[in-house]
Amino acid sequence: MTSFLQLSLLLIILLVSAKLAGYLSIRLGQPSVLGELLAGILLGPSLMNLLGLPFFTDSATLEHTVAELGEMGVMLLMFLAGLELHLNELRSNLKVAGFAGVMGVLLPWGVGWLIGLAFGMESSRASFLGLVMGATSVSISAQTLIELKALRSRVGLGLLGAAVFDDILVIFLLSLFFALTSGASGALEVLLVLGRMLLFFGLAFGFGFWALPRLARLARTMPISQGVLSLAIVTLLAYGLAAELVGQMAAITGAFIAGLMFARTPEKEMLDPRISAVSYSFFVPLFFVSIGLKTELDLGGEVLLLTLVVSLGAVLAKWLGAAGGAKVAGFSWRESVQLGMGMVSRGEVGLIVASAGNRAGLVTEAEFAAVVGMVIFSTLITPPALRALFHLPEDWTIRIPRISIAKKEKP
Repeated sequence: MTSFLQLSLLLIILLVSAKLAGYLSIRLGQPSVLGELLAGILLGPSLMNLLGLPFFTDSATLEHTVAELGEMGVMLLMFLAGLELHLNELRSNLKVAGFAGVMGVLLPWGVGWLIGLAFGMESSRASFLGLVMGATSVSISAQTLIELKALRSRVGLGLLGAAVFDDILVIFLLSLFFALTSGASGALEVLLVLGRMLLFFGLAFGFGFWALPRLARLARTMPISQGVLSLAIVTLLAYGLAAELVGQMAAITGAFIAGLMFARTPEKEMLDPRISAVSYSFFVPLFFVSIGLKTELDLGGEVLLLTLVVSLGAVLAKWLGAAGGAKVAGFSWRESVQLGMGMVSRGEVGLIVASAGNRAGLVTEAEFAAVVGMVIFSTLITPPALRALFHLPEDWTIRIPRISIAKKEKP
């Protein structure tokens, strides 16, 4: 078969598997994303090794192509998450977003550093492990909240805002880490990174407030087919590109902000169903399947132990850190534990940060395998746990027993 026919066959298998697994997951009372993730792991090199079958002769190219299509899927997913919101709604949850986002990074970073030291890592490598554990990806949580019709709840708005703070802080700390280990110019590089972030936000919001509404109105009136949809796709790609190149942040942050900007335009109502159809029929399922398809877990001996400790530490530290931040900011216990669990998934952001460290020699292959195992575990556990927490009764709270010490009367 030619390369194109091989790609066609692979896409058929992946899409059918993703949709069937998603259907079974829904029938079992879980979000469809959980089934799609499990389908990718079943088809990946850890189990079936689909791309290792004889009729896929160009497996490296096929894997790369599917991964790129999956990246487009997560961009569209975060664009849709932004499209569901309004800046005023996020602004009203700015306090909880800041506290949950920052504490959701710092606590996992400290826990990861201690775990690394306990396993004999150098301080710099242990610190980088903590940084990976501090990353988060709410694309999967956003999909779960959309299915629960809770994206525009206080928890959903706080979660998306916290993810923005998380992404900014992790990327800044990652840049700070590389800058301080690069030599005497470290301080200057840190200021440069901060300046580039501010420049990106200034350009993104300036263009979104002033130029985008006019361009959307023009695209709607021009005699071209699907002009607004084309403009939306070009805009989300441009924002993602600018986030990477100008702001040195994850492209998904740019896609999310692009969605926020389009949410302010009257064209939002006509755009939402069109881009949803493109996303959920093709690109988004490929993203979730591709996570497992490109991951090979070699868990043996000490690597297995490290994976278990890192996975448990990452889940608990992120959950407690983000939930604690939300509680400090005024959320109820029920809302806090829901938001904290929504921040647990590391997804593609965790893999991006880990890959950067792997290329820089900050993690060994065994440590990288443990990090990948943590990313998969945290990504898999988030949807069912988040769904279960949203079924808690409205008046649920954590009751701390009071201990009273009676004074002993003198005889």
